[in-house]
Amino acid sequence: MSIAPADLPARTPAGDDVAEAMLLGETKTARVKKRLTSRTATIVSLIIAILWTIPTFGLFLSSFRPAELIRTTGWWTIFQNPGFTLDNYRDVLFSASSSSPQLGSYLVNSIAIALLATLFPIVLASMAAYAFAWIKFRGSSVLFIFIFALQIVPLQMALVPVLQIFSTWLRPAQAWLHDVVPIIPEQNYLPLWLAHTMFGLPLAIFLLHNFISEIPSDVIEAARVDGATHGQIFFRIVLPLSVPALASIAIFQFLWTWNDLLVALIFSGGTQDVAPLTQRLAEMVGTRGQDWQRLTAGAFVSLVIPLIVFFSLQRYFVRGLLAGSTKG
Repeated sequence: MSIAPADLPARTPAGDDVAEAMLLGETKTARVKKRLTSRTATIVSLIIAILWTIPTFGLFLSSFRPAELIRTTGWWTIFQNPGFTLDNYRDVLFSASSSSPQLGSYLVNSIAIALLATLFPIVLASMAAYAFAWIKFRGSSVLFIFIFALQIVPLQMALVPVLQIFSTWLRPAQAWLHDVVPIIPEQNYLPLWLAHTMFGLPLAIFLLHNFISEIPSDVIEAARVDGATHGQIFFRIVLPLSVPALASIAIFQFLWTWNDLLVALIFSGGTQDVAPLTQRLAEMVGTRGQDWQRLTAGAFVSLVIPLIVFFSLQRYFVRGLLAGSTKG
Protein backbone atom coordinates (compact mmCIF):
# COMPACT_ATOMS: atom_id res chain seq x y z
CA MET A 1 0.00 0.00 0.00
CA SER A 2 1.45 3.33 -1.00
CA ILE A 3 1.38 6.31 1.31
CA ALA A 4 0.36 9.64 -0.12
CA PRO A 5 2.44 12.66 0.72
CA ALA A 6 -0.54 14.13 2.50
CA ASP A 7 -0.52 11.18 4.93
CA LEU A 8 3.07 11.87 6.04
CA PRO A 9 3.49 13.95 9.20
CA ALA A 10 4.33 17.52 8.38
CA ARG A 11 7.66 18.86 9.62
CA THR A 12 7.17 21.81 11.89
CA PRO A 13 9.38 24.90 11.72
CA ALA A 14 10.80 24.00 15.11
CA GLY A 15 11.75 20.57 13.84
CA ASP A 16 13.43 22.11 10.81
CA ASP A 17 15.45 24.41 13.08
CA VAL A 18 16.57 21.52 15.26
CA ALA A 19 17.59 19.42 12.25
CA GLU A 20 19.44 22.35 10.73
CA ALA A 21 21.26 23.05 14.01
CA MET A 22 22.29 19.40 14.36
CA LEU A 23 23.53 19.31 10.76
CA LEU A 24 25.47 22.55 11.28
CA GLY A 25 27.04 21.19 14.48
CA GLU A 26 28.09 17.95 12.80
CA THR A 27 29.56 19.87 9.86
CA LYS A 28 31.53 22.19 12.15
CA THR A 29 32.82 19.24 14.22
CA ALA A 30 33.91 17.39 11.11
CA ARG A 31 35.66 20.49 9.81
CA VAL A 32 37.56 21.04 13.07
CA LYS A 33 38.50 17.35 13.27
CA LYS A 34 39.80 17.43 9.71
CA ARG A 35 41.97 20.47 10.46
CA LEU A 36 43.40 18.96 13.63
CA THR A 37 44.27 15.69 11.89
CA SER A 38 45.73 17.23 8.73
CA ARG A 39 49.36 16.81 7.72
CA THR A 40 50.14 20.45 8.50
CA ALA A 41 48.75 20.13 12.03
CA THR A 42 50.79 16.98 12.57
CA ILE A 43 54.01 18.65 11.42
CA VAL A 44 53.38 21.70 13.62
CA SER A 45 52.68 19.43 16.61
CA LEU A 46 55.94 17.53 16.03
CA ILE A 47 57.93 20.77 15.83
CA ILE A 48 56.39 22.05 19.06
CA ALA A 49 57.07 18.72 20.78
CA ILE A 50 60.72 18.77 19.68
CA LEU A 51 61.24 22.37 20.81
CA TRP A 52 59.57 21.55 24.12
CA THR A 53 61.78 18.50 24.64
CA ILE A 54 65.15 20.12 23.86
CA PRO A 55 65.63 21.76 27.31
CA THR A 56 64.79 18.48 29.06
CA PHE A 57 67.22 16.62 26.83
CA GLY A 58 69.92 19.18 27.64
CA LEU A 59 69.22 18.78 31.35
CA PHE A 60 69.50 15.02 30.99
CA LEU A 61 72.90 15.24 29.27
CA SER A 62 74.20 17.81 31.77
CA SER A 63 73.28 15.57 34.68
CA PHE A 64 75.86 13.03 33.45
CA ARG A 65 78.67 15.51 32.76
CA PRO A 66 81.51 16.34 35.19
CA ALA A 67 81.40 19.65 37.02
CA GLU A 68 84.32 21.12 35.11
CA LEU A 69 82.76 20.46 31.71
CA ILE A 70 79.42 21.88 32.84
CA ARG A 71 81.08 25.11 33.96
CA THR A 72 83.18 25.59 30.82
CA THR A 73 81.13 24.10 27.95
CA GLY A 74 77.51 23.71 26.94
CA TRP A 75 75.69 20.41 26.62
CA TRP A 76 75.39 20.90 22.85
CA THR A 77 79.20 20.48 22.62
CA ILE A 78 78.96 16.93 23.92
CA PHE A 79 80.71 15.52 20.83
CA GLN A 80 83.54 18.06 20.97
CA ASN A 81 83.96 17.71 24.74
CA PRO A 82 82.89 14.18 25.64
CA GLY A 83 82.76 13.09 29.23
CA PHE A 84 80.24 11.18 31.31
CA THR A 85 80.09 10.35 35.00
CA LEU A 86 77.61 9.07 37.57
CA ASP A 87 79.16 11.11 40.39
CA ASN A 88 76.37 13.70 40.26
CA TYR A 89 73.66 11.09 40.89
CA ARG A 90 75.80 9.35 43.49
CA ASP A 91 76.25 12.63 45.36
CA VAL A 92 72.61 13.69 45.35
CA LEU A 93 71.17 10.28 46.24
CA PHE A 94 73.64 8.45 48.45
CA SER A 95 76.29 10.85 49.76
CA ALA A 96 76.57 10.98 53.56
CA SER A 97 78.48 14.26 53.79
CA SER A 98 76.75 17.27 55.31
CA SER A 99 77.41 19.42 52.25
CA SER A 100 75.80 17.04 49.76
CA PRO A 101 72.09 17.15 48.95
CA GLN A 102 71.20 13.57 50.05
CA LEU A 103 67.95 13.49 48.09
CA GLY A 104 67.11 9.87 48.90
CA SER A 105 65.10 10.60 52.06
CA TYR A 106 63.47 13.67 50.48
CA LEU A 107 62.40 11.55 47.51
CA VAL A 108 60.68 9.14 49.90
CA ASN A 109 58.96 12.08 51.60
CA SER A 110 57.66 13.40 48.29
CA ILE A 111 56.28 9.99 47.31
CA ALA A 112 54.56 9.58 50.69
CA ILE A 113 53.07 13.07 50.50
CA ALA A 114 51.98 12.94 46.87
CA LEU A 115 50.36 9.49 46.98
CA LEU A 116 47.95 10.15 49.84
CA ALA A 117 47.50 13.82 48.90
CA THR A 118 46.22 12.47 45.58
CA LEU A 119 44.13 9.63 46.99
CA PHE A 120 42.25 11.67 49.60
CA PRO A 121 40.87 14.33 47.19
CA ILE A 122 39.86 11.71 44.64
CA VAL A 123 37.91 9.69 47.21
CA LEU A 124 36.15 12.71 48.71
CA ALA A 125 35.57 14.46 45.39
CA SER A 126 34.08 11.38 43.71
CA MET A 127 31.55 10.92 46.51
CA ALA A 128 30.68 14.63 46.54
CA ALA A 129 30.34 14.70 42.74
CA TYR A 130 27.97 11.72 42.82
CA ALA A 131 25.87 13.40 45.50
CA PHE A 132 25.61 16.64 43.53
CA ALA A 133 24.80 14.79 40.30
CA TRP A 134 22.28 12.17 41.42
CA ILE A 135 21.08 12.96 44.95
CA LYS A 136 18.57 15.77 45.13
CA PHE A 137 18.62 17.77 48.37
CA ARG A 138 17.80 21.32 49.36
CA GLY A 139 20.48 23.84 48.53
CA SER A 140 22.51 21.50 46.33
CA SER A 141 22.75 24.01 43.48
CA VAL A 142 23.83 26.85 45.76
CA LEU A 143 26.39 24.65 47.49
CA PHE A 144 27.80 23.45 44.17
CA ILE A 145 28.15 27.05 42.94
CA PHE A 146 29.93 27.90 46.19
CA ILE A 147 32.39 25.02 45.71
CA PHE A 148 32.95 26.06 42.10
CA ALA A 149 33.62 29.65 43.23
CA LEU A 150 36.34 28.45 45.61
CA GLN A 151 38.56 27.90 42.57
CA ILE A 152 38.68 31.67 42.12
CA VAL A 153 40.11 32.28 45.59
CA PRO A 154 43.92 32.60 45.40
CA LEU A 155 45.78 29.91 47.29
CA GLN A 156 47.90 32.49 49.11
CA MET A 157 44.85 34.03 50.80
CA ALA A 158 44.03 30.78 52.58
CA LEU A 159 47.51 29.86 53.76
CA VAL A 160 47.60 31.95 56.95
CA PRO A 161 44.05 31.07 58.18
CA VAL A 162 44.59 27.37 57.51
CA LEU A 163 47.97 27.49 59.26
CA GLN A 164 46.36 29.11 62.31
CA ILE A 165 43.69 26.41 62.42
CA PHE A 166 46.32 23.70 62.16
CA SER A 167 48.38 25.31 64.92
CA THR A 168 45.35 25.49 67.21
CA TRP A 169 43.81 22.08 66.61
CA LEU A 170 46.05 19.82 64.58
CA ARG A 171 49.37 20.19 66.41
CA PRO A 172 47.91 19.16 69.80
CA ALA A 173 46.15 16.25 68.10
CA GLN A 174 49.44 15.11 66.57
CA ALA A 175 51.17 15.29 69.96
CA TRP A 176 48.35 13.31 71.61
CA LEU A 177 48.46 10.69 68.85
CA HIS A 178 52.22 10.36 69.32
CA ASP A 179 51.73 9.79 73.07
CA VAL A 180 49.06 7.15 72.47
CA VAL A 181 50.88 5.40 69.62
CA PRO A 182 54.62 6.11 70.01
CA ILE A 183 55.41 4.45 66.68
CA ILE A 184 53.78 7.44 64.94
CA PRO A 185 56.23 10.37 64.90
CA GLU A 186 55.06 13.67 66.32
CA GLN A 187 56.10 15.43 63.11
CA ASN A 188 54.25 13.59 60.35
CA TYR A 189 52.74 14.26 56.94
CA LEU A 190 49.19 14.92 58.17
CA PRO A 191 49.25 18.74 57.78
CA LEU A 192 50.53 18.42 54.22
CA TRP A 193 47.94 15.78 53.35
CA LEU A 194 45.09 17.87 54.71
CA ALA A 195 46.31 21.09 53.08
CA HIS A 196 46.70 19.53 49.63
CA THR A 197 43.33 17.81 50.00
CA MET A 198 41.51 21.03 50.86
CA PHE A 199 43.15 23.01 48.08
CA GLY A 200 42.54 20.31 45.47
CA LEU A 201 38.91 19.45 46.26
CA PRO A 202 37.06 22.29 44.44
CA LEU A 203 38.54 21.56 41.00
CA ALA A 204 38.28 17.79 41.49
CA ILE A 205 34.60 18.01 42.47
CA PHE A 206 33.80 20.25 39.51
CA LEU A 207 35.51 18.03 36.91
CA LEU A 208 34.16 14.76 38.31
CA HIS A 209 30.66 16.22 38.55
CA ASN A 210 30.75 17.02 34.82
CA PHE A 211 31.63 13.41 34.04
CA ILE A 212 29.36 11.63 36.52
CA SER A 213 26.33 13.74 35.56
CA GLU A 214 26.73 12.53 31.94
CA ILE A 215 26.16 8.88 32.92
CA PRO A 216 22.84 7.84 31.28
CA SER A 217 19.98 8.25 33.70
CA ASP A 218 18.47 4.96 32.48
CA VAL A 219 21.40 3.09 34.05
CA ILE A 220 20.94 4.78 37.42
CA GLU A 221 17.14 4.36 37.37
CA ALA A 222 17.43 0.68 36.44
CA ALA A 223 19.73 0.11 39.41
CA ARG A 224 17.28 1.90 41.71
CA VAL A 225 14.39 -0.19 40.43
CA ASP A 226 16.41 -3.32 41.22
CA GLY A 227 16.74 -2.09 44.81
CA ALA A 228 20.31 -0.84 44.74
CA THR A 229 21.28 1.70 47.37
CA HIS A 230 23.32 4.84 46.69
CA GLY A 231 26.41 3.07 47.99
CA GLN A 232 25.93 0.13 45.64
CA ILE A 233 25.27 2.42 42.67
CA PHE A 234 28.35 4.46 43.48
CA PHE A 235 30.77 1.57 43.91
CA ARG A 236 29.41 -0.83 41.27
CA ILE A 237 28.29 1.54 38.51
CA VAL A 238 29.62 5.07 38.89
CA LEU A 239 33.22 4.33 39.87
CA PRO A 240 33.91 1.79 37.07
CA LEU A 241 32.43 4.17 34.49
CA SER A 242 34.42 7.13 35.87
CA VAL A 243 37.90 5.62 35.55
CA PRO A 244 39.01 8.03 32.74
CA ALA A 245 37.99 11.09 34.76
CA LEU A 246 39.53 9.70 37.96
CA ALA A 247 42.80 9.02 36.14
CA SER A 248 42.90 12.57 34.77
CA ILE A 249 42.25 14.06 38.21
CA ALA A 250 44.93 11.78 39.66
CA ILE A 251 47.48 13.05 37.12
CA PHE A 252 46.67 16.71 37.79
CA GLN A 253 46.63 16.34 41.57
CA PHE A 254 49.78 14.22 41.72
CA LEU A 255 51.77 16.60 39.51
CA TRP A 256 50.58 19.64 41.43
CA THR A 257 51.45 18.04 44.78
CA TRP A 258 54.79 16.70 43.56
CA ASN A 259 55.91 20.07 42.16
CA ASP A 260 54.57 22.14 45.05
CA LEU A 261 56.98 24.23 47.09
CA LEU A 262 54.82 26.92 48.73
CA VAL A 263 52.51 24.60 50.68
CA ALA A 264 55.47 22.38 51.62
CA LEU A 265 57.45 25.29 53.05
CA ILE A 266 54.53 26.46 55.19
CA PHE A 267 52.99 23.22 56.42
CA SER A 268 56.06 21.01 56.79
CA GLY A 269 57.04 22.94 59.90
CA GLY A 270 60.56 23.47 58.61
CA THR A 271 61.61 19.96 59.64
CA GLN A 272 63.68 17.78 57.32
CA ASP A 273 61.83 14.64 58.44
CA VAL A 274 58.76 15.56 56.37
CA ALA A 275 60.24 18.03 53.84
CA PRO A 276 59.58 17.07 50.19
CA LEU A 277 62.02 16.96 47.31
CA THR A 278 61.16 20.43 46.01
CA GLN A 279 62.18 22.00 49.30
CA ARG A 280 65.62 20.39 49.14
CA LEU A 281 66.04 21.34 45.47
CA ALA A 282 65.37 24.96 46.40
CA GLU A 283 68.07 24.73 49.06
CA MET A 284 70.50 23.23 46.51
CA VAL A 285 70.34 26.37 44.39
CA GLY A 286 71.89 28.35 47.25
CA THR A 287 72.51 32.06 47.31
CA ARG A 288 75.22 31.96 44.63
CA GLY A 289 74.18 28.93 42.57
CA GLN A 290 77.31 26.98 43.40
CA ASP A 291 77.65 23.24 42.62
CA TRP A 292 74.80 23.39 40.15
CA GLN A 293 76.03 20.22 38.45
CA ARG A 294 74.28 18.45 41.34
CA LEU A 295 71.19 20.52 40.71
CA THR A 296 70.92 19.08 37.19
CA ALA A 297 71.00 15.54 38.56
CA GLY A 298 68.55 16.43 41.35
CA ALA A 299 66.16 18.08 38.92
CA PHE A 300 66.13 15.03 36.65
CA VAL A 301 65.55 12.75 39.65
CA SER A 302 62.46 14.83 40.42
CA LEU A 303 61.21 14.27 36.84
CA VAL A 304 61.31 10.49 36.90
CA ILE A 305 58.32 9.75 39.15
CA PRO A 306 55.91 12.22 37.43
CA LEU A 307 56.84 10.77 34.04
CA ILE A 308 56.11 7.26 35.27
CA VAL A 309 52.71 8.36 36.62
CA PHE A 310 51.77 10.21 33.45
CA PHE A 311 52.75 7.45 31.00
CA SER A 312 51.01 4.86 33.19
CA LEU A 313 47.69 6.76 33.00
CA GLN A 314 47.99 8.49 29.62
CA ARG A 315 45.48 6.21 27.88
CA TYR A 316 42.78 7.64 30.15
CA PHE A 317 44.06 11.22 30.01
CA VAL A 318 42.40 12.46 26.80
CA ARG A 319 39.10 10.75 27.60
CA GLY A 320 39.14 12.29 31.04
CA LEU A 321 39.87 15.77 29.69
CA LEU A 322 36.89 15.50 27.34
CA ALA A 323 34.61 14.27 30.14
CA GLY A 324 31.37 16.20 30.19
CA SER A 325 32.28 18.31 27.16
CA THR A 326 29.68 16.71 24.89
CA LYS A 327 26.18 15.38 25.26
CA GLY A 328 25.02 11.94 24.24
